[in-house]
Amino acid sequence: MDLKKRLKMACVIMIMLPIFMMGLSAKLIIDYLGASVQQTYDVDADTMQVITNPLRILNRVTREAYNQIKLCAIREPEKLEDIGYISALNEELLTKYSYLVLRKKNEIIYYGGKANAAAIAGVLPEFGDYSTDVNGGLYIGDISPVLIKHQDFYFSDGSEGSVFIITEVNVLMPQIKDSIVQVVVCMIVIIVLTAVFLVLWLYRTIIRPLDTLKAATNEMKFGNLNYSISGDPEDEIGQLCQDFEEMRIHMKELIEERLQYDQDSKELISNISHDLKTPLTAIKGYAEGIMDGIADTPQKMEKYLKTIYTKANDMSVLVDELSFFSKIDSNTVPYNFTVIDANEYFMDCIEELRLDLEVKNIELELSNELREGTRIAADPEQLKRVINNIVGNSVKYLDKEKGYVRFSLKEADGRLQIELSDNGAGIASKDLPYIFDRFYRADASRNSKKGGTGLGLAIAKKIIEEHGGKIWAVSEEGVGTSICFTLPTLSADSGAEADREPAEPRPSERERRHRHLRKR
Repeated sequence: MDLKKRLKMACVIMIMLPIFMMGLSAKLIIDYLGASVQQTYDVDADTMQVITNPLRILNRVTREAYNQIKLCAIREPEKLEDIGYISALNEELLTKYSYLVLRKKNEIIYYGGKANAAAIAGVLPEFGDYSTDVNGGLYIGDISPVLIKHQDFYFSDGSEGSVFIITEVNVLMPQIKDSIVQVVVCMIVIIVLTAVFLVLWLYRTIIRPLDTLKAATNEMKFGNLNYSISGDPEDEIGQLCQDFEEMRIHMKELIEERLQYDQDSKELISNISHDLKTPLTAIKGYAEGIMDGIADTPQKMEKYLKTIYTKANDMSVLVDELSFFSKIDSNTVPYNFTVIDANEYFMDCIEELRLDLEVKNIELELSNELREGTRIAADPEQLKRVINNIVGNSVKYLDKEKGYVRFSLKEADGRLQIELSDNGAGIASKDLPYIFDRFYRADASRNSKKGGTGLGLAIAKKIIEEHGGKIWAVSEEGVGTSICFTLPTLSADSGAEADREPAEPRPSERERRHRHLRKR
C-alpha cells in the first residue's frame, strides 16, 4: 500500500473508529443502566426515558402501592389506621427505595423512612391539596430530592388523615450520573487508544523505514558500503529504500572496480618494471661489450647486434601490447566489422601459423567441420589478434619435447565454435577461473622465458565479447589446455545486410553499467 493510501486510511480510522467504539460503548452502558433500573425497581422502562425523565420511572415504581392505598381509603379507611398494615406496606416499599408517612391532623403518627422526619413533615402537602407535577406525584428538591404521593382519608373519629408515599430520587440519579461518567471515560479511553494505534501504525510503516534509511546513510557516510537495507516495494518509502540499496550496490561495485583497477595498475607497473629490466640489462650489457671492444670479431659483433635487436624488439612488442590494451579497455579501439567467409579466413590463419610453428618444432593439427559458405561478421584484424594471442600463450607454456597445437572448427545452434588445444603444462584448477583477468599470470616468478604482461587472454576475451561471442578454457595439469570461443554465424540474408551496414561493436560491461547509472 502506498503512502497516500495509508494516510487516507489513517484519516478514515481516526474518524470512524472512535465513532464506532463510542457508539458501541454507549449502547452497552445504556443497556446496563436499563437492566440495573429494572433489577432495582422491578419495572420495565426504556433506558432513554430513564435518562431523560427519571421521575416518570420513579412514579411508576410506586404506582401499585399507591393504587392499593387509594382503594383502601375509599372502601376500607379503617385499615389505614392499623399500624401493622401500614408497617407491612412500608416494608414492601422499602425494597423500592420508598417509605410511608401517616399523618393525623398535623401530627406524624407513623414514619417509615430514615431521613429527618421533621424536615419531611415541613414539606408535606396539606389535607386536600392534590397539586402534582409528575402523574399524581409532587417533586420536592429543597432538602433531599423526593417524590411525594399522598391519599387523604378520615379516621374513625372523624379526624383528617393523610397517607404519604415518599420515594428517594437521589437513589436513581447517582446511577444516571455514573452512566454519564462511564460514557465520558470510555470516550477518552477510545480516543487515546485510537491515537496510540495510529501512532504505532504510522511509526511502523513510515518512521521506522526512514530511521533505517537514515542509519544506512550514516553508515555510507563513514564508508561502510556493506550495510544492506530492504523495503516494501508497494509504498514510496520502500521504493526509496530499494533505490538506495541499488545505489549502494552500484557504488560498492564501482569502488571495488576502482580499487581493483588501482591494484592492477600497481601490479602492471611492477610487471612492466620486471619485464623491461631484463631486456634493458641485456641491451646495456651487449652495448658495453661493443663499446669495450669485447666484440672484436665480425661474428661476435653480429651476435651482439642481433641480441640487442631482439631484446629491443621484445620491448617494442611489450609496449605495443600495453598500448593496445589501454585502448581496448577504454573502448576506443575502432572495429571494422565486415562479413567474411569463415572457411577461407581461418584456413589463411592456419597457413600463417603453420609456418611459424614448424620453425619451433611444433605440429599444427586441423579439424574442420564447417559447411561451405559459413559466414560471420567480424573484424579480421582483431580476430587474428585473438588467435595469435591464444596460440602464443600455448607455445609459451609447451613443455614437451614434441609439442602440438590442434585447431578445431565446428558449427552448432547458429554459432561458430573454435577450439585451440595444446599438450603443454596445463593450468592449475585454482588458476583456471582467473586466466582471462587482466594482468593475471599463473607463473608468479615471471621468469624471462615465460615473461609477458598477462594481457594476452584478457585482450582475447574483450575482443570476443565485442563480437557477441563467449570464451572459456578447459585444462588439466601435465596434459594440456583448450581455449574455446564462439562467434555468431550469419544467414544469407543477414550476411547481405551486413555487407551494406557493418555491425557496431557491443558496449562493454563497465560501459553498460555506467550508462545505467547515468540514466538513473
